[in-house]
Amino acid sequence: MNNLLVFQSDFGLADGAVSAMYGVAKSVSLDLQLYDVTHEIPAYNIFEASYRLYQSTSYWPEGTVFVSIVDPGVGSDRLSVVAKTHANQYIVTPDNGTLTHLSQSVGLSEVREIDEKVNRLPRSYESYTFHGRDVYAFTGARLASGTITFEEVGPRVDLDEIIELTIPEVEIKDHIITGYIDILDVRFGNVWTNINKQFFEQEGIGYGDTLEVTIYNHSRQIYKNLISFGKSFADTRVGEPLLYINSLEKIGVALNQGSFADAYHIKTGFQSKIQLRKVEKSIYR
Repeated sequence: MNNLLVFQSDFGLADGAVSAMYGVAKSVSLDLQLYDVTHEIPAYNIFEASYRLYQSTSYWPEGTVFVSIVDPGVGSDRLSVVAKTHANQYIVTPDNGTLTHLSQSVGLSEVREIDEKVNRLPRSYESYTFHGRDVYAFTGARLASGTITFEEVGPRVDLDEIIELTIPEVEIKDHIITGYIDILDVRFGNVWTNINKQFFEQEGIGYGDTLEVTIYNHSRQIYKNLISFGKSFADTRVGEPLLYINSLEKIGVALNQGSFADAYHIKTGFQSKIQLRKVEKSIYR
């Protein structure tokens, strides 16, 4: 292990929850280097927890341990696990779907259930609502510091038994690409879809092309417009929309120096469908 311990949660920073997890980790080893993905995941949003791990873990060194706590089932019979990915990174998390994106992208090589008789903060057994501190931060710190090996986390769990969320697939019919809005680029209000750039290549869509973009919330159309496909925000005027390839090589929709999500009240999830169709350029004489 490399002493790197990275946290994410839906706790926010308004109270002492995150600080308590840091304290537990440092109590295990002062040599640990503590970092964050984010603590601003919307409350109970397991899909976003899964996505943010997918967004960030591949840029960290092998041996990095991630602790992810978005746990609406805390205190229930859901499992607490540590997953080892094919990239030799470790994810400490409840087994509630948080591992979905990593399982489908980099892949999981092994998962172990946390043995709480060994890997639980001492004198915390009467607490059932803060496993992020008492189980996940403690176990993650012990693993990242080399206090325990991966095998000492607990018994192996069959990979087929790990809970995965349903992720809708992109479809193409009659040259219309239909996908979904996975997540928002929160700070800037850009919309990130699940449409990989290969679908544009398949349909012969290149930079400078114009596409008809239609967005639905459930079955209700909430947006329809012609938008150009550019390399960067500089390819359009301030205040105008743009299609682009985001940092995960998927199609995003932005409003140059504005929030597309706020302007058009865009939501994320299965109810938020987006359709893209290339518009042939007209030749005027």
